[in-house]
Amino acid sequence: METTPAEQSRMEDRVKRRISQMIVNTTRFGQVEVDDSRVIVFPKGLLGFPSYTRYVLIEPGEDSYFLWLQSTQTPDLAFVVTDPSLFVPTYKVPIKQDQMRELGIASLSSAQVFVIVNKVDRMLTGNLQGPLVINVATKVGEQLVLSDRRFTTRVPLVELGSPVEAMSA
Repeated sequence: METTPAEQSRMEDRVKRRISQMIVNTTRFGQVEVDDSRVIVFPKGLLGFPSYTRYVLIEPGEDSYFLWLQSTQTPDLAFVVTDPSLFVPTYKVPIKQDQMRELGIASLSSAQVFVIVNKVDRMLTGNLQGPLVINVATKVGEQLVLSDRRFTTRVPLVELGSPVEAMSA
């Protein structure tokens, strides 16, 4: 039984979609299916993790201020990240021309900036001294290390409520 050109085209489209999808194993969300085009490559890795260069952003819920930057190479490596402008509106990454060239961007408007979030006691803090800058077109990123002392690795973002408050809400 022969297939029509339209049926053949639909089958090819389905194969292409399957090929462009990948399964990412995570410890937090199990197996997550993502499109290959969402993979972000950090050629130099992240600080402390130079051999892990491929990541995807996972949104844990709709309209979340926080995302998971999940390694596609190991389920155990993931970072909570956020857009720092949501919490520190005056924060601007002082990126150098050579860094912009490496990322292939003409200005920060061509990039997405994230910071890694940590929990310190009852406070969520952001590492504004080590922002992640990602070229949105090419999905290539780099973790910068800023020498500007106005920025620290533990800038307070959100104070967490006490367990009693959370349970009574």
